[in-house]
Amino acid sequence: MGNRLSTITTRTGDNGTTGLGDGSRVGKDALRIHALGEVDELNAHIGLLLCEVLPADVSPILNRIQHDLFDLGGELCIPGLALLKDAQVNQLEQWIEFYNDTLPRLEEFVLPGGSKAGAQAHVCRTVCRRAERTMVSLGKEEALRDAPRLYVNRLSDLMFILARILNRSAGKHDVLWVHNTRTAR
Repeated sequence: MGNRLSTITTRTGDNGTTGLGDGSRVGKDALRIHALGEVDELNAHIGLLLCEVLPADVSPILNRIQHDLFDLGGELCIPGLALLKDAQVNQLEQWIEFYNDTLPRLEEFVLPGGSKAGAQAHVCRTVCRRAERTMVSLGKEEALRDAPRLYVNRLSDLMFILARILNRSAGKHDVLWVHNTRTAR
């Protein structure tokens, strides 16, 4: 990889195309490239979240997720490659169950906010949902394995739960939606 990344500016994309890992070229506006970009953006947002003061048990989870997202990006970059494993999806489910069991039951919808880390976790959740929507669209055009789609679906759930965990850790409350029962006139 060192030699491959020694030249960053290649000018090969100046015509509006980009290279996939299998050597083929596609338009920079292709759904596959959108999905790749959204997974990359999600990884960057998780990196930003990792810059916050976090509970000691959360940072290693987010680090593991960043590596998983790189696997997912590789899978999107090379059509037909299988990097993301069912075990990675199962790990997310275990974390979801563990952390959700430590939280009080929700009585209302939660708005993004509370602490800076909690709000950033919500940003990660929304970017994850966008990546999932794009992958679903891509799957309608090309064959995709289930594991990547399942992974981002579970990851968005985990990010919601971690937002609540991070708010509690910071001594903040979840910001609950207050339903206005009066009708607008």
